[in-house]
Amino acid sequence: MVEFEQGIDRRTGKAIAVSILSMPQMPQTAPFPSVAGGDRMLGSIVVDAKPPPKSAGPDEEGGQMGRIQYETSGESFFLPFSHCDLTTKGTQLEPGDQVTFTMETCKRTGALQAYDVQKLDQQVERHQGVICSCKDSFGFIERSDVVKEIFFHYSEFQGDINDLKLGDDVEFTVQDRHGKEVAVNMVKLPHGTVVFENISDTRFIGQIAKVIGRSHRQSTSDLLPGRLTYAEKSVEKEIQFGDKDVCADFTYREGDTVEFNIATDRRDSMQHATNIEFLETSFDSSEEPRETGIVAVVKEGFGFIKCAEREARMFFHFSEFLKPGTIPRVQDEVEFTISEDQTSNKPVAIRIKLLPRGSISFETVLQEKYSGIVEKEAISQRQSTRSPKKNGTNKDSGVGELGEIKYEVDGKEQTIKFVMKDVDIRNVPKCGDKVEFQICEQRRNSQHTAKNIKVMSRAPGQRHRGLVATLKENFGFIETLERDREIFFHYSSFDGDPNDLDIGDMLEYTLASKNGKQSAEGVLLLTSAADASGVARLEVEEKVLEGKVVRPMRSSNPEQEEYAGLVQVGVEDNENAKMYPFTIVSLTNKQEFLQKGDLVTFRLTKPANGGDVFAAHLEAQRKVVQSRVESLKGQFGFIGYEVEEGKKLFFHVSEVVGGVELQVGDVVEFIIIQNKRSGKTSACNVKKISEARAPRPERLLSRLKSISMDESQPRVVALRQPRGPDGRPGFALIRAAAVSVA
Repeated sequence: MVEFEQGIDRRTGKAIAVSILSMPQMPQTAPFPSVAGGDRMLGSIVVDAKPPPKSAGPDEEGGQMGRIQYETSGESFFLPFSHCDLTTKGTQLEPGDQVTFTMETCKRTGALQAYDVQKLDQQVERHQGVICSCKDSFGFIERSDVVKEIFFHYSEFQGDINDLKLGDDVEFTVQDRHGKEVAVNMVKLPHGTVVFENISDTRFIGQIAKVIGRSHRQSTSDLLPGRLTYAEKSVEKEIQFGDKDVCADFTYREGDTVEFNIATDRRDSMQHATNIEFLETSFDSSEEPRETGIVAVVKEGFGFIKCAEREARMFFHFSEFLKPGTIPRVQDEVEFTISEDQTSNKPVAIRIKLLPRGSISFETVLQEKYSGIVEKEAISQRQSTRSPKKNGTNKDSGVGELGEIKYEVDGKEQTIKFVMKDVDIRNVPKCGDKVEFQICEQRRNSQHTAKNIKVMSRAPGQRHRGLVATLKENFGFIETLERDREIFFHYSSFDGDPNDLDIGDMLEYTLASKNGKQSAEGVLLLTSAADASGVARLEVEEKVLEGKVVRPMRSSNPEQEEYAGLVQVGVEDNENAKMYPFTIVSLTNKQEFLQKGDLVTFRLTKPANGGDVFAAHLEAQRKVVQSRVESLKGQFGFIGYEVEEGKKLFFHVSEVVGGVELQVGDVVEFIIIQNKRSGKTSACNVKKISEARAPRPERLLSRLKSISMDESQPRVVALRQPRGPDGRPGFALIRAAAVSVA
């Protein structure tokens, strides 16, 4: 038997055998099948591969290549292999030994070569492990026989690689490739087949001596950073544990009492604590401050708790519940600990425990009962039309506008607030009603409110007086004589023609409640001077002061909370200047629209019965501007005065003094003001000065446009004015009517 290479004869161009070598005679054996076990081939050893000398490095290639003979389709072929291609390192082969192998192309030389060579009668050792890491095309297996991980390529998995995931149990063969062990011929095992450790049946109780911090959880250098202390047979011991050994993900603290098992690793007999469960007796033995509250908001994985002991809402994560897998619901009552988050440095709720319904109370109701008079009615959130900011309430509290009750304690008059939900909806208290109530103290802020309010007697109908503060299209507002608030009224409640009303008119009315909101009913206009005098009951000092408006009235700036405006003494900015409140009653011209910074003159009221001092006879010292009306459009128009380039000044017909009907071209004088909310300017206190001149006829305007202004053309000069027949200017002769002839 010979071995040869195929060449080409240069003379004839035919194929010839060259480099012929004599091969040793082999014993006669049965012909080999071409394929065994799928892609594995069957052959026999012709020359055994020899390893490199011991002086070579572990990753250094070398040594003598071996050869394998195999047959296919009646022809014999030979493949080289090296000692690194043996399935089991160190396997002794002799010429004639039957082997199985795989045939692949060498990436370095491009020639076919035998790989994964295994003796036919050799038992290959199989190993087990768990997938612990998966990358793009490879991964690692944690072995069950030694404390070690082994590399594998996805191509070595016998099955669909998409079915392989972290934590799967696998079986594999270890093969040496270039001096490194790799896993080959991998198959998936049923879950739970691979066991790394033996877990004791005995449950132990101990305390946490060292917790696992967030930095340790992200680190792979120390797999068991936690420490537990426990007593076994009166001997104090310490044992390690890792992040995977605790049964819940909430925050643990040093000193917590826990129950656990002891696990012994089969590979190296190392012990650690596992199946660690928190015992709630930890709260009894520690001085950890615990708070209570109700789950107010639930999002995806987190939420917020309404605390019973503090105002702020507390953030929490689902993982902080003591019972693993808890999904909280809104209105769940909970107990928790406050801790500072390491990332945001904000307080958060941790170590959360669900409580039975009815365990939490946000308030304490005193047993003693009191009686008082309702000064202000409460309005529910649904019926209130004002913003929560102006109400002084939280928009999420749902309490609406607060009511007020005046009562006496030990001869001292006090005021307490109440909300609509604390009254009997079938017998809602009104202004002036006598009521009985109990005092409720809020645990969060120690505030007192009235609760369990019952009407004892209704107030008789009482007439009130006030001044017209605002007039709109079909409603208005009345300023009380106490100058502390405005009362809404509808024109349908006014006994008379609403067109007769003007800003500053004195009205008389009774208070009523419509849709839970206070309003004026039975509104009458007081026409006599004695009845209508709003400031006649207060004496005014003679001294006239100069100052400027520091804060306008709420009618000028609806966003401000205070109703009254403020005026300071002196026109220069001075924080220490004296300031006095003013309202509609204070204005000499009740239609005056005062803004912040306006210069004014005023006098002061003399305090009566210890009351406050108000500004009176308030007059604005503004610059008056004149111009012509440029256009009129229904209820508004524009004046030919440019505040901004290309924009005429806007005015509303309600700002025209005396209700005079204006025409285009009328000369008017006015004051320029700016709206604080929109930032737009407009004219107010518009007064008509003179009529507009009659427009020229259209025919004359057309004639004037056609007249040439050329000086060289002849011009007509009037020598005298026309006279009538009697010599007088014009024609004064009266013509007789024409008489018809039958």
